[in-house]
Amino acid sequence: MLLMPQRDWQWIYNDSYGVLSVSLGSDMEFLTPYKTKALIPDALATTEFNVEHAKFYIEFIERIGKSLNIADAVRVQLALNATAAHFLLKPQMPKSWFFETSAVCVYSELGKVFQLKCQGEVVQVLVVESNIQASLVMLLSPELHLSDSKAMRQFDCIKVMNDRLHPLKANRQIAAA
Repeated sequence: MLLMPQRDWQWIYNDSYGVLSVSLGSDMEFLTPYKTKALIPDALATTEFNVEHAKFYIEFIERIGKSLNIADAVRVQLALNATAAHFLLKPQMPKSWFFETSAVCVYSELGKVFQLKCQGEVVQVLVVESNIQASLVMLLSPELHLSDSKAMRQFDCIKVMNDRLHPLKANRQIAAA
């Protein structure tokens, strides 16, 4: 079942868990993975889940429904995390040096899935924010080691130049006549 935004939804910083959360009414709360150091100052105060957030959330739900064959609950989880990342994470500079350059020119857009290649590891990412040169992407894979001392966990976001985004391999069937 897809959750649709309601008037009583709001962003709350959950002190108990040390992460941003979305209050989905009186009896439900969704915890994002985003901690204080990654959030803009406004995210630390209770803020409404406004019309702009709802519009982004609904558009994201629709887009990922076309690109990923996943359960509704996972779509909601991705869309809530993406909405939080898009509106409440601090702006980032691209950190492309961790990733291999792609030999294929890609068109990055919201909700599109790509691969990133880092030290022989290949992971899937989902575009949360895109412009002509760079994209903010959310890690779909469980984990990614960027270096000996730095790692990303599922749903963490990183900004990369679009030339680092590798298209997914399409499964093609060739019929011989």
